[in-house]
Amino acid sequence: MAERVFLHVGAPKTGTTYLQHILWNNRETLKQAGFLLPGTRTAHYQAMGDLRRGLWHDPAGTWTWDRMAATARDWPGTVILSEEMLGAATAEEAASAIERFAPAEVHVVVAGRDLWRTVPSSWQQAVRARGLGRFGAYVTALRSGVYPQFWQHQTPLPILERWGATLPPERRHLVTVPAAGADPELLWARFSEVVGIPAGLCRTDVEQGRGNTSLGAAETELLRRVNVALGDDYPLRAPYVNAVHRHLQNPVLMLRPRGERFSVPAEHADWLDAVAHQMVEELKAFPCHVVGDLDDLLPADVSVLRSPDDVTDAELAQTAVETIVGMLRHAETLVAEAAPPPPRRRRGRMTRMLSLVMRALTPS
Repeated sequence: MAERVFLHVGAPKTGTTYLQHILWNNRETLKQAGFLLPGTRTAHYQAMGDLRRGLWHDPAGTWTWDRMAATARDWPGTVILSEEMLGAATAEEAASAIERFAPAEVHVVVAGRDLWRTVPSSWQQAVRARGLGRFGAYVTALRSGVYPQFWQHQTPLPILERWGATLPPERRHLVTVPAAGADPELLWARFSEVVGIPAGLCRTDVEQGRGNTSLGAAETELLRRVNVALGDDYPLRAPYVNAVHRHLQNPVLMLRPRGERFSVPAEHADWLDAVAHQMVEELKAFPCHVVGDLDDLLPADVSVLRSPDDVTDAELAQTAVETIVGMLRHAETLVAEAAPPPPRRRRGRMTRMLSLVMRALTPS
């Protein structure tokens, strides 16, 4: 049985993609040093879905949570599981997940990021998951308590409380995401310190991919309008992922030069700063192992940038034209890669996506 199991459970938008790229690109090196990442990146996601069920469960998935636990039983060293969607598990699901690794010493790792960056990232993530609402309305709703799941699933203390309820304080770990502008390797250094990975063991100059690259204000607003134009077409999850992610978001929008950053509207700045200070005070009172500085969770760069709600129709039209060009190039790549004749279904989806981009130009 594994001696120790580290469950890295999020939160989303806290550098998880960056950390996972380093882990998986160094998998063999880690294995030789006694650290096992069971299965594949997809396996961790499938196991999460098996644990949480509902929307996330893939009945065709071959990796269950029990299979993860069984794999850990066959490993004599340290096991690492990393999946940020685990952070939204209920307290009951978390307790059940931990129990199944007994008698291994289970640790939970949660990362926290300052709210000034988390809130815009959270809205963008919602848009990328077929969200329809405007950014300003989203922030207003957060402030009025309409979205309690944001505070429960994307801030560190509630996640630590749920996942750490059955664990001693020394096995509950909070890693703070360094302030904006810091060396990104500092986050890896903090994470690897918690897990016990020796400094210098892993290459950190690995290809990070674009799986969670942030979109600019115009790109995100364009995608939101595409979602509105979709109507009832391509419902979550598989249809939307297979069409919009595959043909629009990942190969086109994600590959554009980084667009204009955006921030919380000025009228909400003081409120968010007060919430961040309260969050830090509550974390100080919660018994856990902190790696980093809790002040990293306070907004450092509070410069107010333009909101996606303020993107003009002219700017959006130019972004849409460039996006259509990108989709045409992507279509040519698909045709070149496909065995002749090109799949008619795939070309039909591309035509549908181009039509939706044009419809999205109509303000909503």
